[in-house]
Amino acid sequence: MEKSSLYEELRGNRYPGRGIVLGRSKDGSKAMLAYFIMGRSENSRNRIFARTADGIRTEAFDPAKLSDPSLIIYAPVRCFENRLIVSNGDQTDTIYEGFRNGKSFAEALSVREFEPDAPNYTPRISGVLYFADRDFSYELSILKSDRMNSAQCLRFTYSYPTPLPGEGHLIHTYIGDGTPLQSFCGEPKSVSVDDELEPFAAKLWEALDSDNKISLYVRETDLASGAVKDILINRHEKMSGGTK
Repeated sequence: MEKSSLYEELRGNRYPGRGIVLGRSKDGSKAMLAYFIMGRSENSRNRIFARTADGIRTEAFDPAKLSDPSLIIYAPVRCFENRLIVSNGDQTDTIYEGFRNGKSFAEALSVREFEPDAPNYTPRISGVLYFADRDFSYELSILKSDRMNSAQCLRFTYSYPTPLPGEGHLIHTYIGDGTPLQSFCGEPKSVSVDDELEPFAAKLWEALDSDNKISLYVRETDLASGAVKDILINRHEKMSGGTK
């Protein structure tokens, strides 16, 4: 699959919805993760990312305006042992519990399906980074309706055992704006991944549609030392960064 510019992929899509990027830095020394959310409704736009002990979770920016937390309040990123989980919903917790019980990524997700938000039936997208021996691999998954048919859930899992320097994969929920919203289709897109955390986050945030972007989280893990750095950007707050 031909590698494309991550930023151009996103600039050409007014409403990709929620998205995951996993890959390796250009110099080969770091594992990279990015997760973003967008929103059209007041309820979806009333969100921020907040750090937790093992990742991040979404919160209402203005609790008084929160009308329905069921599909918008969750922990997108969590750590389990040598694995880093990311998803666009509470299936993050399902994957975490599946790992605790000895299940594989696909087995853990076998009890979940797309979101019950007719007529969109938003896909559940998920990813996991596996760290071992100063290296890593990753998997991505999408659970989606069969052409807006709620009676059937299609399940796809993609494995990347040897991530190449400067390359990653992007998966997101929608192929564009519309009513109803059309689900992502095809394989995760092969995209370029920048070296430095700060410009990577800044350019990714800039590439997202200014009217619809809500929050972005970018995290790098140094493969030699295990050191973690991250950047969290909220529409309602200024950029912040951290080191672990």
